[in-house]
Amino acid sequence: MARKKCNRYSGIGGQAVLEGIMMKNKENYAVAVRKPDGEIEVELEYYQGVLHGHKIKELPFIRGIFNFVDSLILGTRALNYSASFYEEEEEETKLDKALNKMSKGNAQKVLTGFVTVLSVVLAVGIFIVLPYYISSLFDGYIRNRSLMTIVEGVIRIGIFVLYVWGISAMQDIRRLYRYHGAEHKCINCIEKGRPLTVHNVMRSSRLHRRCGTSFLFFVFFVSIILFFFIQVDSVAAKVVLRVLLLPVVAGISYEIIRLAGRSDNLLVRILSAPGMWIQRMTTKEPDESMVEVAIAAVEAVFDWKNYLYENFGYEVDETWMEQESGREDD
Repeated sequence: MARKKCNRYSGIGGQAVLEGIMMKNKENYAVAVRKPDGEIEVELEYYQGVLHGHKIKELPFIRGIFNFVDSLILGTRALNYSASFYEEEEEETKLDKALNKMSKGNAQKVLTGFVTVLSVVLAVGIFIVLPYYISSLFDGYIRNRSLMTIVEGVIRIGIFVLYVWGISAMQDIRRLYRYHGAEHKCINCIEKGRPLTVHNVMRSSRLHRRCGTSFLFFVFFVSIILFFFIQVDSVAAKVVLRVLLLPVVAGISYEIIRLAGRSDNLLVRILSAPGMWIQRMTTKEPDESMVEVAIAAVEAVFDWKNYLYENFGYEVDETWMEQESGREDD
């Protein structure tokens, strides 16, 4: 079979975590972490997601809502696992004992759930309520409600960009962004039809259209269009409406990013361009040790050699792989 030149959708996705990578393929996910002693620890788990088996979860525009919820849950789990390698051992406090008693030994799950809910509430406050409040300060200067909706959307995107840029000044976040780059490079390497080696991954792009950063940009962009056509007079109703329509916005945005990951036409490239630009801030070039962690996560959940055979028409020579690995170790 002749080797195909175009990218092919692999179905794998991931997330950067503390000193590591989480990779997911269908219902399996793996978290690979570079431990303080330098070794790579890989945990392989199975996650079916909320409403597993229900047909409603597969409906277009509906599935995006549940995929977003699943990504929040899975992402929090992966972050907690990676953080466990770097937590200092502390004595159990009275609060810990009380929480364990009340939750029947599930204090960690309760705290994880609380942190997830709090994160969502803060995100809604910063990226939904705050932009509306700031745009309302221009009411005396701009009388056109449709134009005000556009101003609000631009402010929302501006706050997001400033937030991403601001946290990049933190050392831990900069390392997280480098692992984020390693995650993208691995997926791009595979979807370009290249064997998954450190050398090939390092020369792959750190930008990817199915990235969560691009998804968030689409959320903001879709919200501008949606709120442009849905107008109410009450201030309270405007805020509540923006919150209630978030699942709708997420559902539409998911379909767009899903299309972006499977298509390469001109319209898709134009729509994806702003999100790809923002990814230049949320991804940084990794070093080879970070790429090794990303490869370990991929190989735990994905048979990339079989994928290359089925989609690009060639088998990976094991002898060549061993020689390539030897050169990378030198």
